Amino acid sequence: MLIFLVIEMLTLDLTFLMLSIGGLAGLGSDLLGAPLWLQVILAAAVAAVLLLALRPPLLKRLHRSSDSSPSNVDALLGLEGRVLATVSTFAGQVKLANGDIWTARSDGRGEIEPGTPVRVARIDGATAYVRPRPEELPE
Repeated sequence: MLIFLVIEMLTLDLTFLMLSIGGLAGLGSDLLGAPLWLQVILAAAVAAVLLLALRPPLLKRLHRSSDSSPSNVDALLGLEGRVLATVSTFAGQVKLANGDIWTARSDGRGEIEPGTPVRVARIDGATAYVRPRPEELPE
């Protein structure tokens, strides 16, 4: 049981905790004078019931508060900004809404003049590929 608890502290997956509680049930039946075969069956049954019935909802509740907001490059996709230096398919510079200044390239829609509002289409390394915001596209 103690080994299972130590492994559980390292993995935090609740599997070994359930096995440890099953072992505790077997120990309890031993203290009550049950034969060895009954102790083993009881320990296995308690561990199986806990693994199948209690572990899934506990894991769901444990991971419910996980932050699912995008981070790193994923957080930049769709971010708006303004062109600082003319953006072409070869070079340019933009300042994004988060305050970062990025080397930028047009995503194939020609040159974008300074001051034009843009949106990040994709990131490739340290280069943001941008396009004019839809409301700013010429008709």
